[in-house]
Amino acid sequence: MLDEGEFRRWFESALRTLESARVDHAHGFYSWACFKAHQVAEKAVKAILWGVGKPRAGHSLPALLSELRVIIGEVPEDIVEFCMRLNKYYVPTRYPDVWSEGIPEEQYTEKESLEAISMAENVLNWVRELWESLKRG
Repeated sequence: MLDEGEFRRWFESALRTLESARVDHAHGFYSWACFKAHQVAEKAVKAILWGVGKPRAGHSLPALLSELRVIIGEVPEDIVEFCMRLNKYYVPTRYPDVWSEGIPEEQYTEKESLEAISMAENVLNWVRELWESLKRG
């Protein structure tokens, strides 16, 4: 039995995080936009897992996709690629000690930020379509 309420809670949070990433991008906070793009994908994948009654902790997008594969089978290659790339934005976008010099806010470009947001949007749209498909049976 699907849990529409839990799916919606996580998915709505993902949507709002996407909007926040766009605001950060527009104001030149590219590292934060990249981090939030990761968070969009994480919350979206977790929305499905919560929705099917298999919630998972953790922040690794590849690990979360592995959990999802057990339930749905194959995950499209582009979604896997996007999640692999977004996964790299979880820690280094936020912590100065990851970098030998400078701060995270100096390490990311406008182009990277746009790409991260685009990848997050793709994951979000895929999750939306997957959920609708699961609801249809």
